[in-house]
Amino acid sequence: MPKNYMIGNWKMNQSLTEIETFFKNVKLEDNQNNFWIAPQTLHYSKCAELAGPTGVLVGTQNISDQEQGAFTGEISADSLMEMGGHFCLIGHSERRSLYGETDEFINRKVAKAIEKGLVPVLCVGETLAEREANNTLSVVLGQLKSGLKDISLNNEAELIIAYEPVWAIGTGKTASPEQAEEVHAAIRVLLEELYGETGKDISLLYGGSVKPSNVKELLGQTNINGGLVGGASLKAEDFSALCSAC
Repeated sequence: MPKNYMIGNWKMNQSLTEIETFFKNVKLEDNQNNFWIAPQTLHYSKCAELAGPTGVLVGTQNISDQEQGAFTGEISADSLMEMGGHFCLIGHSERRSLYGETDEFINRKVAKAIEKGLVPVLCVGETLAEREANNTLSVVLGQLKSGLKDISLNNEAELIIAYEPVWAIGTGKTASPEQAEEVHAAIRVLLEELYGETGKDISLLYGGSVKPSNVKELLGQTNINGGLVGGASLKAEDFSALCSAC
């Protein structure tokens, strides 16, 4: 069975004081290394230090597709591993739309992360215009196929997929549980086609205005195995509630 995860994407938020307050107050039960946080890279070391006693694992919001060299501002997979990093988000819609990341570029990042022993959380999702044009599945599955091109897996723990409809990120709008499940079910079918039995156990997360008030209904769907959460992961009380539901 796929493992349940709750991952907080802090984006460009949280001061050091807020981070200290968060880890002081977060209360997690039955943590089996499945509650994760992706802070600003500048704060990685401090988060890793404070997260240790809570069992929360820490990663980054991005990763370079390059090994090393003259790539100003990039995040080295080797350096992240040296610091004890566990995972990285790849292909978030904000990276795609604001910074022009292509499917091919994202595919190289996924390959680099797996090669180095990091768990890539590959993000896919459609815009409102694409949904209204009934292109949701073609867009999402197209992103998934391109992002996983020539990617081999030894086991299901090497990869996580996060479906985040772009129109629901930070807007307060959430795909209904039925809408989210429809996409997750299609993703599951494709993963089984690509990876056989392993594809059945790859964890699929939903993202897009997930909060304590709607998380249980979302998690009640067959193919939703957790959440990739933005704003609701910034406060210890809310993140604790999300993890409890998970």
